[in-house]
Amino acid sequence: MACVFCSIVAGEAEADVVLDEPDFVGFLDRRPVFKGHVLLVPRRHVDTLLDLPEPLHAGLLGATRRLAAAAVEGLGAQGSFVAMNNVVSQSVPHLHVHVVPRTKGDGLRGFFWPRTTYASPQESGEYAGRIVAALAAGAAR
Repeated sequence: MACVFCSIVAGEAEADVVLDEPDFVGFLDRRPVFKGHVLLVPRRHVDTLLDLPEPLHAGLLGATRRLAAAAVEGLGAQGSFVAMNNVVSQSVPHLHVHVVPRTKGDGLRGFFWPRTTYASPQESGEYAGRIVAALAAGAAR
């Protein structure tokens, strides 16, 4: 069975890509906890954090940090929720970090993850564009 995240990285499957770097790709989750929910994956297929080569550790954390800042700057979030599953509850067996925009009173409690959808590809594209713009603005600093 083919890995859907590898297909996205290869450009074979559609996704709203917000971060495209030599080692990592970030794209909007199709079933977001909140709109603007990004999944960050290594380009190279790696099943879990335990399998991530050490030279990629700092890059993964740096990209996660930039995406968390972009959620605040680009989406007007007050903060973010950053999470990763390893094997248990890992819906796709390809390492991925969830970066979820948060606002006080948004209803997220503990590890209960309600899901929503985008109204259209245009709406998800608009959210992606806002994150891309915030990432670009951060890079200009």
